[in-house]
Amino acid sequence: MSFRLAIALSALLMAACSKPVQLPVHQFTVPVPEAWRGAATEPPALHSDWWAYLDDPRLDNAIRKALDCSQSLRAATARIEVAAQERLIVGTADWPEISVGANRLRQRQNFVGLPFPGLSDKVLKSTYSNAGLTFNIAWEADLWNRLSSQKLAADAGISAREADWLAVRLSLSGQVAKAWFAAVEAHGQVEAARAVADHLEAVAEWTRERYRHGSLSPVDVRVAESDIERARSSVRERERRRDLFVRQVEVLACEYPTGERAPSAKLPSLPPQVPAGLPSELVQRRPDLIAAEQALLGADARIVQARAALRPSFALTTAAGTASNKLLDLVNPSLQAWSYALGFAQPLFNRGRLKANVRATEARAQEAAANYESLMWTAYLEVESALASEDTLRNQQSLLRNSQQTTREAIELAETRYVAGMGDILSILALERTVLETESAVMALQRARIDNRIDLHLALGGSFGDPPPASRLRTPTTMSTTGSASR
Repeated sequence: MSFRLAIALSALLMAACSKPVQLPVHQFTVPVPEAWRGAATEPPALHSDWWAYLDDPRLDNAIRKALDCSQSLRAATARIEVAAQERLIVGTADWPEISVGANRLRQRQNFVGLPFPGLSDKVLKSTYSNAGLTFNIAWEADLWNRLSSQKLAADAGISAREADWLAVRLSLSGQVAKAWFAAVEAHGQVEAARAVADHLEAVAEWTRERYRHGSLSPVDVRVAESDIERARSSVRERERRRDLFVRQVEVLACEYPTGERAPSAKLPSLPPQVPAGLPSELVQRRPDLIAAEQALLGADARIVQARAALRPSFALTTAAGTASNKLLDLVNPSLQAWSYALGFAQPLFNRGRLKANVRATEARAQEAAANYESLMWTAYLEVESALASEDTLRNQQSLLRNSQQTTREAIELAETRYVAGMGDILSILALERTVLETESAVMALQRARIDNRIDLHLALGGSFGDPPPASRLRTPTTMSTTGSASR
């Protein structure tokens, strides 16, 4: 058998050992409805950014700056790179280990005490040289998919890290959006409190005028002025809260928190219909579900790897080379030598340890499956809860707006009577406080609706367009989540 024949046999054996990896099957009990039940939904628009339909350029600027400078995203990108390099390391097992060597030896030996006549007082010496070239190949046959399952687990690790990248990006965009709209609402609260304080100034001036004409007591004047001070204090408190949210946005956008970034003038209106897609798409869209699925895939692949360790392993080793005491003879074909060895090994005394490792990997896979199913329940709960809150918050805000309009009409009537010399200042001041409280509640509910819509987008997995190109996200291995489905 020649050395070339040994190499050819190795290649054929390598091709024969390639076969698909058979993974364990998991049963999931999470029901998937045909449509969402929390509220009426519509087909989603294909935006690359989920916040695009809010049509707020300042918000878009803040989110993009936050995504560009995020340390968390940089760390997630580094984790993807680590997983990719680990996959390259694992993939090298597909190919034989090939090494080429060269050596040059020159040696002198001394022969002491040899019983040759006349040489007893001398040391005999021998000097010789030797050189060699070697070419070695070593390869392990993947008969039981130990190496293939290792590569599959590494691929799953890359996909899981990419899904984590998307999860960080989605979470960060949601944080910026919520902080931004909190600042916008706080700015509106400041403006509303200032408007009430200005109006109370006018009421107090009427009160002072009537006091100068003797139609009111100084108590009414003091009550009006006291309400003005209370309104001014409310303005200061709302300014403090606005500055706090603005600084939060600035830090998320990697700007020094000076509190100088100007929020938008008012909260945006939301479209009545909710873009939500289909429930069956959720497991393919949410980054945390994709990551959990890939973690389960990796855990299943490690079971195959652990079971393969219990079976015999076959290793192929070949070597060829030349050796001579002359350098020119190293390329002499007649001096070539080669060896070809096929090794076989079966674990015997450590099978208990290997079996324990199999049971441990099976338990880890069961843990990953339970975690995946738990996340599915959580995902559906978050979506349905956000959808159900849409109608509740919308109706609550509509009732408050009706109350706000009624209160304003009551103030107009009370002020008309007060200017005409009828009524008292206390009723007007009470109504002014009611107006401020109602306006604050209306704005707070509008922001609650926006926050709920943001939560819905986060629960749905973000945008319905193509994933961001920087994510490098691969298409995940789909898993059915019907009552009796399996992968």
